[in-house]
Amino acid sequence: MTSSRRHAAIVDSLRTTGVASVRELAERLRVSESTIRRDLKMLDRDGELIRTYGGAALSLATSRPEDPFELNAEHDAASKEAMAQRAAALVPDDSVVMLDIGTSTSRIARHLRGRPVTVITSNVAVLDELREDDTVRLVMLGGVLRRNYLSLVGSLTEAALRQVSADLVFLSCTGVRSSGHVVDDMAIETPIKQSMIEAADRVVLVAAAAKFPGTGSLRVCSLSDVDVVVTSEGADRQTLDVCRQAGGEVIVA
Repeated sequence: MTSSRRHAAIVDSLRTTGVASVRELAERLRVSESTIRRDLKMLDRDGELIRTYGGAALSLATSRPEDPFELNAEHDAASKEAMAQRAAALVPDDSVVMLDIGTSTSRIARHLRGRPVTVITSNVAVLDELREDDTVRLVMLGGVLRRNYLSLVGSLTEAALRQVSADLVFLSCTGVRSSGHVVDDMAIETPIKQSMIEAADRVVLVAAAAKFPGTGSLRVCSLSDVDVVVTSEGADRQTLDVCRQAGGEVIVA
């Protein structure tokens, strides 16, 4: 069995079981445990799985086939467009902006067209929005392409983030809990979000009302780490108050 077929078999196995030990995978694929360890190291580096003590696992989000953003996009396009416009208005000329994955951040990129700014991103949809714009300086982070989510992930992306610095980052998430925890369900993306936060002077969370409160198994940060929340009408007031009490600004588009 070639390494590429073996890697695919490991991921398929984890999609069924969720977790597996090195020994189980070695017996299943009839290879040595040292070979499996090398495979897991490479798959972890490329963002395909999470290495655990003695084995590997997939998050709930990656243990099932992912739908592309177009299928997951919310129906309230007008609301998301208003959020993107308000978010883009926070960007001063000549600043460095970091854009997370998501449909909202690609809309923000559209509103930055023709602006003298630098945009750093792992979002391939942002590339599509800005590739023809001579005014915007576009910096693409390296990494492994997640085609369904139009993003670049893995150790290369995280290494690139350690080499850059931004004035502000526009962050996405799957939900904000009433406790003030900003959460996400994609284990592959969460470390990249955290690295983006570390690389930026200000953090702007862009999240529609349906995400207040929301769900997610992985903690990205707390609202106390967020400087501005941009959301839509109907967001849970108590959750938004957690942000205000921590000194953050709330903008309802």
